[in-house]
Amino acid sequence: MTKKRAEINSQIEDPESWVDQYGDFLYRFSLSRTKDPSIAEDLVQETFLAALKARKNFQGRSSARTWLIAILKHKIVDHIRKQVREQASDKVESIYNAAANDPADTIFNDEGDWRIRPSKWSIDPMKLYEQKEFMDVLYHCLGELPKRQAEAFMMREIDGFSTEEICKVLNISATNSWVMLYRARMWLRQCLENNWLNTG
Repeated sequence: MTKKRAEINSQIEDPESWVDQYGDFLYRFSLSRTKDPSIAEDLVQETFLAALKARKNFQGRSSARTWLIAILKHKIVDHIRKQVREQASDKVESIYNAAANDPADTIFNDEGDWRIRPSKWSIDPMKLYEQKEFMDVLYHCLGELPKRQAEAFMMREIDGFSTEEICKVLNISATNSWVMLYRARMWLRQCLENNWLNTG
């Protein structure tokens, strides 16, 4: 075992130190997404509990901080998804009803052609990624996706998981993962165009 791997494993094996080492950072991250201090605190607490239960499965491929952030991101998406369901806005409700719980289906007609062809983006995605407002919209859009599609997208595009890892975690085939990721990307593109690129 390398020195670095041993150091990471010792961080994971000492959950009593997590609050001191990572609590402030996780709280700030959560607060920047939720805008509500009590919700941010709850999500960080849920993150620590989930990490405590899952620490035996931690394989040391990332730092403890990266691992905890990945868990927190999933908790934030779950929270946003729950908010979206509870608010049941007319827009979201009509999309879900029309698409039988898969909003990506509303993008194409019965022949598989675009209903409205996506516009060409003239913006550098990396600059958008760095903007907090964009991340808020992205997490909102992720919250509108079916849970497994959002998880697949988060694992692939945010956490950097391979197709094989995604298939193992979600217990799906490679074909299923490609379809889920394709649908998630198409929906997110439309949602981002509607809620970010076409505003202002």
